[in-house]
Amino acid sequence: MIAIEQVLLSDDIVTAQFVCDLERCKGGCCVDGDCGAPLNEEETHILAEIYPKMKHYLPEEYIAEIERQGTHVYDSEHGNVTPTIDGGICVYAFTDTLGIVKCGIEQAYKDGVVDFKKPISCHLFPIRISETEGYEMVNYEPRKTLCRPACKLGKKLQVPVYKFLKEPLIRKYGTEFYDTLDAVAEKMKE
Repeated sequence: MIAIEQVLLSDDIVTAQFVCDLERCKGGCCVDGDCGAPLNEEETHILAEIYPKMKHYLPEEYIAEIERQGTHVYDSEHGNVTPTIDGGICVYAFTDTLGIVKCGIEQAYKDGVVDFKKPISCHLFPIRISETEGYEMVNYEPRKTLCRPACKLGKKLQVPVYKFLKEPLIRKYGTEFYDTLDAVAEKMKE
């Protein structure tokens, strides 16, 4: 276990290797799950604000579902989450011409339509964060079958999870936190 400030990270964050392999998994993390992506309170407001600007990236069926359910819903286990279609695909997703499920929010961000990349829980996947007694618990939780290609690619390329997720880790915790994590990882190698 690695402790930085009030954050406890599993050792797997620095010892395991992972690189998304979208050609193999087809963006299945946006499809497969118990509920939609967890959202913090600020993100619920952001989604409500940006939805009108980015909804044209989404299939009509998904727009209808957002109009019916709202830009976020409440899940008894995970709190605020993105809505899904019948408990499956996230309503903010779309499928590209290669059959890969992608994030409509992120596409709108890349196109300069909105200034919000995507929910931090999505950006950090396969890291999952939970809170307990004043601490955030940061765990590496790839999906056993779905993420197998990403685990293989990470090993082949020798990219630790924390390095693959550098951008979202800095987005969540800041550069100083990431630099400390990197230094800890280097010490663990010795």
